[in-house]
Amino acid sequence: MCLFTTPVNQSLALMSEHTVLVLGAGMVAKPIIHYLSNDCKYKVILGSRTLEKAQQLCVGASKAVAIKVDIENEVDVKGLDDIVKDVSAVVSMLPYLFHAKVCEIAIRHKKHFLTTSYVSDAMRALEPSAKEAGIIIVNECGVDPGTDHMSAQKLMDKVHAEGGKIVGFRSFCGGLPAPEDNNNPLGYKFSWAPRGVLLASRNSALYLKDGKEVTIPGAVLFENYEIEKVPGLDFELESYPNRNSVQYLDVYKLRGECQSIIRGTYRYRGWCDAVKKLADLGYLDITEIDLTGYTYNKLTASLLKAPCSGKLLNDVSAQLGLEPTHKIITTLQWLGLFDEDPLPPNTKTRLDALCAAMLARMQYSEGERDMLIMLHTLDCVYPKEGKRRIYTSKLLDFGIKNGDSSMSRTVSLPVAIATKLVLQGKLKHLTGLVIPTLPELYNPILDELETMNIKFHENLLKEENL
Repeated sequence: MCLFTTPVNQSLALMSEHTVLVLGAGMVAKPIIHYLSNDCKYKVILGSRTLEKAQQLCVGASKAVAIKVDIENEVDVKGLDDIVKDVSAVVSMLPYLFHAKVCEIAIRHKKHFLTTSYVSDAMRALEPSAKEAGIIIVNECGVDPGTDHMSAQKLMDKVHAEGGKIVGFRSFCGGLPAPEDNNNPLGYKFSWAPRGVLLASRNSALYLKDGKEVTIPGAVLFENYEIEKVPGLDFELESYPNRNSVQYLDVYKLRGECQSIIRGTYRYRGWCDAVKKLADLGYLDITEIDLTGYTYNKLTASLLKAPCSGKLLNDVSAQLGLEPTHKIITTLQWLGLFDEDPLPPNTKTRLDALCAAMLARMQYSEGERDMLIMLHTLDCVYPKEGKRRIYTSKLLDFGIKNGDSSMSRTVSLPVAIATKLVLQGKLKHLTGLVIPTLPELYNPILDELETMNIKFHENLLKEENL
């Protein structure tokens, strides 16, 4: 059952002109709560299955109240009807699997719905109902997806307006520890849910190269990375393709024009090889099994294809084709996968166990910063001018020391600004499902982000005659 931290009637009486229901109190939720409450002066109702987390995020947000709501509890879901009917908009910061369930409630009460996640088939199926209800569903309005679309589309629109054609598009993004705080063997720390990070590593990839589609199955994704020097950084990163890039020919209206398109992810050196071996061992398996009484040592031993010789580390090394002293083996050891520590309660899958081990060792400590790097490269031709130009658009952002992470700001502030635009009536001509590739969305969002020092820098990298 939904429980307000203040009585329901009192909460409703305190509401300002607009009230926004935000669901999800995860690692990236704080900035949207404070922006909508303090900057926009909207009443914010923050719902989470862990009331204490929601209450903590509301501290310092003058018009925010916390409620306990578990989206997997049908009693709580039914209770959302009473809340949604009295709000102006609903923002879901929940895992993407739950968006459609919440969006159906929003549509039923003719309330706008926004989220940062990719458009799923379930969300797209709701578009006719949203149009009929006269509301807008904004998806992909975070950082990746989100400002990646906005900054890329802005530059693409500029190229097209100048008579150019985009024959190649490359876009890569990574949320990483700042270089000075990159101090663990995996070169990664969690600024968003670890399960989401690891599940993304299971996806196959599809991209276009010189007019031909290239498919990389998820099982070998991390065998297909490249080493890249990113302008502005004095170290190299790994880059690998992400999901279906070909669909963005239609998103960006480049079909028949663009011959190469790829979107992908940045990581520090060593990540891809390590996660590939974790997958080979079986630690990315999401099959639910009975792990009652298991330790990490016992779970790792259960993944061996040959009987254990009595030295688990050596057996794992042999199965993975590595020397016992190899960095990947010492990384597995650092993660505690050979230890006698019990698995956390309610561990249902091997992936759950790995997530717990990583989260225990790979969180940001007080005073540490994260880094967000995004780089677009556009290969453009200008037939009338007889020119070829290569443009880049780059975002390099860092978390605030002892404050909000870069990931939390770059994910939640774009959707917060979009919520404000919707409630101000700036998008009232739009209904149904949209992503921020429209000027009326990307221009005001990017402009306001610049005032917060989240800024894309465009650059002409190269110019030559055709």
